[in-house]
This record gives sequence, C-alpha cells and structure tokens, in this order.
Amino acid sequence: MTSHAPRLCCLDLDTFFVSVERLLDPTLLGKPVIVSGQPGERGVVTACSYEVRAFGVRSGMSLTKAAQLARDAIFVPVRHGVYADYARRVRCIASRYSPVVQVASIDEMFIDFAGCEELYRTADDRDADATIERTVRALTTSIQCELGLPSSAGIATSRSLAKVASGLAKPAGVRLVRAGDEARVLAPLPVRKLPGVGPVAERKLHALGIETLGQLACTPLPCLRGVFGAWAKHVWRGARGLGSEALGRDRPAFQEHDPGGETQGSISNERTFREDVSDERTSLDMLCSLCERVCFRARKRQVLARTVSLKLRYADFQTISRSTTLKPSCSELELYPVVLDLYRRARTRPLPLRLLGLALSNLSTAGPQLELFAGYQSLHDSVDRIRQRFGYDSVLLASSRSRALAAQSR
Repeated sequence: MTSHAPRLCCLDLDTFFVSVERLLDPTLLGKPVIVSGQPGERGVVTACSYEVRAFGVRSGMSLTKAAQLARDAIFVPVRHGVYADYARRVRCIASRYSPVVQVASIDEMFIDFAGCEELYRTADDRDADATIERTVRALTTSIQCELGLPSSAGIATSRSLAKVASGLAKPAGVRLVRAGDEARVLAPLPVRKLPGVGPVAERKLHALGIETLGQLACTPLPCLRGVFGAWAKHVWRGARGLGSEALGRDRPAFQEHDPGGETQGSISNERTFREDVSDERTSLDMLCSLCERVCFRARKRQVLARTVSLKLRYADFQTISRSTTLKPSCSELELYPVVLDLYRRARTRPLPLRLLGLALSNLSTAGPQLELFAGYQSLHDSVDRIRQRFGYDSVLLASSRSRALAAQSR
C-alpha cells in the first residue's frame, strides 16, 4: 500500500431521521415522509424520504412549500434525543472495524482504514483496495442488520473525495475511488458536488461558464480567486482530487462545533419565531438569549471577538444586517449593550419580526483575559462550570423569558 491509497471512508446514514422514524413506526415504510413540524406551521423540512424528494422536496424547504409539492406526505415531529442515541450506536459499530472514527454530523462520520489491510485480507481479495471495499460493505451490512438503518459509504484518498463518493453510492451502496482515478471520477460531476461549493459560488461559477468539476480543475487560479478568495487553491485542488488526507475533528450531534483555539470563520446563532413577533420585550429577550449563547460558545472555543453582527428579518422577509467592531471580548455583559445599539439602528420599520440572529467574527485567541473581562471572568467561569455539569439551560440571563421563548421558536 502506498501513502496515497484510498483508505478514508465517509459513512453517511441514508435519510437518517426518516429511517429512525420508520424503525419506530414500520407503517411509514415505503411512504412519503417529512420529518419536521406540521403543514401550515412556521418552519422548514428537517429531513425527508426519497419518496418525497421525487416531488422536489428538500431539507431546508419551508413546510408550506413542501406540503404544496407533496400533498400526500406524512409529517412527523422531530425527536432529537432519539436520533442521537441511534447515532451513538452506529459509531459503536464503526469502532469495531477501525480504531479511528470521527463524527462529522449526527448522520455522517469519517473512518480511517489505513493499516487495516492485513487485518481483513482474505484469499479471494484481488488487492488491498478490494479488501477495504469489502470490509466497508461488511460495516454497512452490520449497521443494517443490527440497527435496521441503511447507510452509504465512499472510500477515497481524501476526506472531500470520500464525501463525494458516498453521495455517488446512494442509496445504500459503497463506492471506492482508486488512487489515480480521482480526476476522472470528479470531472463530469456538477460543481455543487464538491464540498465547499455552495449555491452562491455555484451561480458565480456558472456565470463564468464553469459547470463541471473538470472545468473547474482546468480554470486558472486567478479566475477562481474572484469566487472563492483565499479558499481558491483549496477548492481547485479538491476539484482535481487532491484534497486533504486529514480526518478532521469530531462534531458532537446537535451541538455547535467549537474546537478550542479555532479562530477561522465566525460563531453565530439565529432563531426564527414560530409566529411573527411585534412585542418589543420578546425581541429584546431573544437578543439577550442569542448574545448569551454566542458568548458562551466563544469562551468554550477560548477566543475573543472584535466584530459583532446582527441579522434582523421582518415579516415581509426584508433582511437587515448591521455590524460593528469593538475591543476583543467574549462577555455578554460587555457585548449586549452593543447588540442593543445595533438592533435599534436596524429596527426602522413597524412591521413584526420573523427572525433574529447574532454572529461574532474577527476572532483571536483569548490569552490572558482578566483585564479584558474587567472583573467578569470569575463570574463567567462559574456560570460555564455549572453549565458543563447541569446543561446549558441550567443558568440563563432572564431565564424565565428565555424558557418561554424556547417554546415559541425553533
């Protein structure tokens, strides 16, 4: 085996939430299922079955539109705790096949099979690649037989290509991309198939006449920098099948991913109200809750933020954004007055609100924080320790209102 042999596996649980619901209620098998709220409610589709996707329904689509497209769909509520337990059981099975398993989301994980060839080799295996492919098929079979959950898996030389391969393997299949075949497999695929290429980048690429990953791989880097900025080389390499061999970090199910010391990107949370909100007190309480959450996450990540941004969406879907730069901080006691000022500058219309969101960016590692916290550090340390032991909701600013809002928003 060479160092470039395909040994990274992306295991994806097919329509995971729907599959779990069908385990709990077998009458849903083969029927169009949407996991989310009920038709007519404010909200979006959390997950949907392949039968529903045939009508154009997708995750993230509004429930109203989904109900219009799939009139016979069965809507079932989300049960977070149940799914997390099944995800844990899947990981336990995966850990029997390889000692290196990293969670990417509740329904996706990456497994490193490097060095496992001799452990699983049989006389019938054509080569080491065949050994790993057969072993991964045994893994997906174990998940199906022991838990009743279908899964797909991609095996490749890099994390991004393994994820692409798992998508090509759906439903309930296994796809191995051999070393040297990466560019050939990727070339005919739409640009959106590459992790990191979202809808905005897709539109920009189409405007340049770039529709496939083969075309993207042949595009000069200077042209791509106008679309991806500093990420251009990373995306360009990915389109050529030269992605990173690093497995990545665990992402706990149903929790934000906040690795210690990570300063890239931003820390954000937003809430869509179940009903449009006109009451100012409710809006301010939600702002307080959001500010507390992003600051808690910043402390968990051990970073300070120099920029805070507010997102406000009116009932007619007009969206306003405001941001400001300040001295580095991760304290809600310092940032909330700033957030209030942003809100008052953005709230220029009498219409009810549909959504509020906050983001911290321009992050830096915290280092010594006493003088930055101006006496708040011991308070935050105590609060965060309580949350670690008893859960985030055990200590909240304006806790009675925050809990009431939790029932109104998703």
